[in-house]
Amino acid sequence: MLPVLIAAFGLLLASQFFLFKNKQNQPANNPPAQTAKAPETAAPATGGQASTASASTPAAAAAAETETVVENALYRIVFTNRGAQVKSWVLKKYKDDNGRPLDLVNPESASLGLPLSLYAYDEGVRNKLNTSLYIANASGTLNAPGDLSFEFSDGTVAVTKKLHFDDTYVVGIETAVTVGGKPIQAYPSWPAGFGDQGTGPSWASSRIDYSAGDSIERLAAKKISGGNTLKGPFQWAGPQDQYFAAIFLPNTPSDAAMVTFHSAIQVPKDPAKPDPNNLTKVDVLGAAVGDVNGTTNERIFVGPKTLDILETVHANQLNGQAGGPDLTHAVDFGFFKLIARPLFMSLLWVHDHVVANWGVSIIILTVIINLALLPLRIASMKSALKMQKLQPQMKAIQEKYKKYPMRDPRRADMNAEISALYKEHGANPAGGCLPLVIQMPFLFAFYSMLGVAIELRHAPFLWLHDLSSPDKLFILPVLIVISTLFVQKMTPAAGMDPAQQRMMTIMMPLMLGFFSWSLASGLSLYWVIGNVIAIIQQYVMNHTGLGKEMRAEMEKRARKKDK
Repeated sequence: MLPVLIAAFGLLLASQFFLFKNKQNQPANNPPAQTAKAPETAAPATGGQASTASASTPAAAAAAETETVVENALYRIVFTNRGAQVKSWVLKKYKDDNGRPLDLVNPESASLGLPLSLYAYDEGVRNKLNTSLYIANASGTLNAPGDLSFEFSDGTVAVTKKLHFDDTYVVGIETAVTVGGKPIQAYPSWPAGFGDQGTGPSWASSRIDYSAGDSIERLAAKKISGGNTLKGPFQWAGPQDQYFAAIFLPNTPSDAAMVTFHSAIQVPKDPAKPDPNNLTKVDVLGAAVGDVNGTTNERIFVGPKTLDILETVHANQLNGQAGGPDLTHAVDFGFFKLIARPLFMSLLWVHDHVVANWGVSIIILTVIINLALLPLRIASMKSALKMQKLQPQMKAIQEKYKKYPMRDPRRADMNAEISALYKEHGANPAGGCLPLVIQMPFLFAFYSMLGVAIELRHAPFLWLHDLSSPDKLFILPVLIVISTLFVQKMTPAAGMDPAQQRMMTIMMPLMLGFFSWSLASGLSLYWVIGNVIAIIQQYVMNHTGLGKEMRAEMEKRARKKDK
């Protein structure tokens, strides 16, 4: 049954590998610059209407481009008054792959739009909103808590953008745009991914999630059209990647709408060694969220997807009152979330209360999981040993009835004899499989849990510099091959032909080694330690009386097979 478990896990890894390959080859949808059709509730805002409107506002524009820096203990944001947009959004507690403070504005995709730019349905108005020089109420450095506002008017198009900063990752936003004195829909946006996205897999982790009531929707790139409008209600909505998110929280969820962005760009396959002749196409996702009635009042969370931080940020209820859901569902633990989340909380507890090293914490949690599952494994081993011991008698019964066709009623007598044999010796043919099937969700849950745990990002352990990335020295993949080989050789395979077993003994470790080549080293560490524990358990079982008898029987059968 062990080969079945290993094959299932290998199949999961293969599906992830080919999913990413297909994702890289799929055609890109329309870019966010595409003009989308506004919802029916939108006030019209075409270039012609703007020029003929009778209402006007006094002109207000800056003479030159300036910058304003907003800081607190968590971030450093650089605003430009050109478009009242963000040029840099540095998270002080996180580093990029080169060890520098992480800037969430990705230079590779910044040409697609900057954070907090405004999305209007009319392209001419949209370009004016995001290229004009606004008048800022402050320049230089502003220490949070504090407020920053921008104003612009050319006599026809008038814009105000107000922002409030505190000591958290949440920023308050109020925007209003009028054309000829009439309010139009112009939504604050996060249009073009995140700064930690450098490799193909990191771009492929992008998606747009939103919450309405008890429903959480997760949209991958293949489900997102550039310029498409999704109507609310939204308690929260926005783009995110594997570890970071820009989530809008409307003050009035029932009046919220979201415009989705989907583009494609060419990036170096190896960001450490950029080569213009060695590029790959990646999907870039973004979104704009605002109020369909014109003036937008909302908040935006821009920061790490850590549960302790996300659980402190609450959206409004659908009726607009405070006390809505928190943002913890932005972390997707996958299909096995009922197991994955408790596993993660256990890993966090071990790290916080036992040892402050994520690699050692993974080892301790792996030992705890295997000890908890030890009774199941012992039952599985005993069942496998008993079934192997009964193989000669089962073969004899099958030989006695093999002359009868499969539909012959006497075949039922064969099954009855085999069942009686099982009952006499207390063997259960499903006994070896069921415990292993019960263990499989833990393996898959650990896999999905490690894939979203930002705490493992850049976490070192021994020679490993980042437990969320593959082992660059490939020591763990080699250890996986070697340890799996030992597990295969030591584990009895009830009913398996010796020649077939020898082939599986070689093929399975090599297959797992191939897939683990690109696995997060934290998961590879879990797999290696689990194999070591399995080797110890199997060694002990093989030296019990039943185990020795079983090994002798296997050797006897192998000698007969060779003759």
